Amino acid sequence: MSKLEKQMAIPLELPEMLKQFTKAAIKTQPPDVLQWSARYFTALQNGEPLPIKERQERMSLSNWVVLTPELLKILHTKMSGKLTIESGELLQMWRLMGLPVDLFENIMNVGHLAEDVEWLKFLALACSSMGVTIAKTLKIACEVLSSDCENGPPRIPFSTFQFLYTYLAEMDGEVSPTQVNRMLNYIQQEIIGPDGLIKVTDFINNPRVRLE
Repeated sequence: MSKLEKQMAIPLELPEMLKQFTKAAIKTQPPDVLQWSARYFTALQNGEPLPIKERQERMSLSNWVVLTPELLKILHTKMSGKLTIESGELLQMWRLMGLPVDLFENIMNVGHLAEDVEWLKFLALACSSMGVTIAKTLKIACEVLSSDCENGPPRIPFSTFQFLYTYLAEMDGEVSPTQVNRMLNYIQQEIIGPDGLIKVTDFINNPRVRLE
């Protein structure tokens, strides 16, 4: 063995890692190998499901995954507390998770979102693509935003709920500002405790709270 070969030791796990990567690429047949490779190794590093498609999935009309609250929560975690994000950066994160670009573009268009995207507005509209009603959309948003759902019902600050509900009602166009203010005042005065948090059960199972 030459001196150069001794200095360039190959990591023991590298051959097997490359073998699995190559098999996954052949099985998936990604249209953009570089983009898919970035998704593959990002998922591998983060311990997330690998973007590997079975044959029947490759033959479907779309290779994109379906947006779920769990995936949206991962995306929210990647935001690391940012209030705004550049649209190109957000699109890149969206693509790396395998989410459909047409849904991203639809959210941007519906919300009239521009270069600097307000994350809570984007998240609210993304949740609305999964929720049939405003109440169900807010339930999903609470589940995504809550950091303590393992200890009970998902909870978020009332101020965040107030922003989301007002924005969703405005985008919906069928809930009057008077109705929004009445419900927010009731929730704040009759439901919210000293911790300033609202639980999903506060507005889903309460017959006095009608968000539609």
